[in-house]
Amino acid sequence: MIYGNKERKTQVWLCGAHFINDIYTGVLNPIMPFIAEQVRISMPIATIILSCSHIFSSLLQPYFGFFADKMRKRAFIFWGLLSTALFISLVPTAKHIPLMILFIILGSIGSSLFHPQSLGFVVKFSETDSVKNMGIFIAMGTLGFSTGPLVSSSIAQFLGLSKMPVMAVLGVLWALLMFNCVPKFSNSESKPLEFSLKQAFVDILSNRKLNILNLIAMLKSLITTSCSILLPFLWKAEGYNKFQIGAALFCFLFLGGIGSLLSPKAEQKIGTANVFYISMIVTFPMMLMFMFTYKTMPILSFVIFALMGFVTMFATPITMSMAQKVLPQYKSIIGGFINGFSWGIVAIAMSMIGYIAQATSIVPVLVVISIIPAICSVLVKYLFAENM
Repeated sequence: MIYGNKERKTQVWLCGAHFINDIYTGVLNPIMPFIAEQVRISMPIATIILSCSHIFSSLLQPYFGFFADKMRKRAFIFWGLLSTALFISLVPTAKHIPLMILFIILGSIGSSLFHPQSLGFVVKFSETDSVKNMGIFIAMGTLGFSTGPLVSSSIAQFLGLSKMPVMAVLGVLWALLMFNCVPKFSNSESKPLEFSLKQAFVDILSNRKLNILNLIAMLKSLITTSCSILLPFLWKAEGYNKFQIGAALFCFLFLGGIGSLLSPKAEQKIGTANVFYISMIVTFPMMLMFMFTYKTMPILSFVIFALMGFVTMFATPITMSMAQKVLPQYKSIIGGFINGFSWGIVAIAMSMIGYIAQATSIVPVLVVISIIPAICSVLVKYLFAENM
C-alpha cells in the first residue's frame, strides 16, 4: 500500500481527474435544446441522442470494471479521460446526426473506461477512511458534472456552439500530466486477479444487499437524469437563454456535490438509514413545490430546484462505499454497477420518458418520477437486516 503524502497526492490527482472528466459528461444537457433546433430534431429524438451518452458511459462500466479489477492497470484512467475530452467537445459542431451520435459514443466509452478503475484506485490508495475519500471523490465528480452546464452554456451563449472544441484542452492536459503522477500497483499487487467475468456477475447479482443498493442508485439517478435532460427544454420554451439554463443546472448539480461531500458527516450524526430516507423521500414534496412555482415564482422555483440536487445526491457516496464493502474483491466492477449500470438503465428508460413528456407535459412527468424513490424507501430497512 501507499501511505502518507504520496497517498494524498494520488487522491488529489484522481479527484481532479474525476472533476474534469465529469465536466464533459455534463456539457450537453443545457445546450441540447439549441443543438436540436440547429439540426432540426424533436425533443424525443434529442432525448434519445442524449440517452446514447448515458448508455455508453454507463452500461459498459461493469465490463470495464471487470478488466480493471483483473488487470489492475491504470491505463483506463488516462485513455478514458483523453477520449471523453476530445470527442464530447466535438459533439456540438456535428452538422449531421450520425456524426453527432458517433462522437457521443466514443466520448462516452471514454467515460465508461475512466470510472470503474478510478473508483477502485480511490479505495486502494485510502489508508484509513475510505468513506471520506469516496465522498470527496464522488463530490468532485458531481461538482465537475455541475460545472459542465455552466461551461458549455457560457461558451455557447457568448462565443457560439462552433467554439465548443476549446473545452478539450483541459482534459487532455490533465490526462498527460496525471500519467506521471498516479502510481502503479506494486509488482506483487499488479498481478492479474484470477476470477471470471461470469463468476463476478453471478456473485454480485445474487447478493440481495447489492441489488437493493443498485436499485436505490438507479432510482436516484432517474430523478437527476430526468431533471437534467427534460427541464432545459421546458426552460427554453419559457424563454430562458443558454446561460440561464446552464446556471440553473449548475446550481442543482453543485448543491448535489455539496450533499455528497457532507453525507459522511451526516451519517455519523443521524445514522446511515436516515441519510437514505432523507435522500429518497424529501425529493417528492420539493418537486411538487417546483411544479406550482416555476411559472408564477421563477426565482423561488430555481431555489427549490437547486435544493433538490442537494437532497437527491445526499446518499451517493454512502451507497457506493457500502456496496464496495460487500464484495471487496470486485471493487471496480461494483463501482461500475452503482455508478454506471444504474445510470445506463435509466438512460434507456429516458428514451420512452421523452416521448411521454412531449405527449403530456414535462413537470407532471417529473412529479410522478419523484414519487417512485419515496415509495421504494421501504427497502432501506433491508440493508441493515442480518444475514444479507
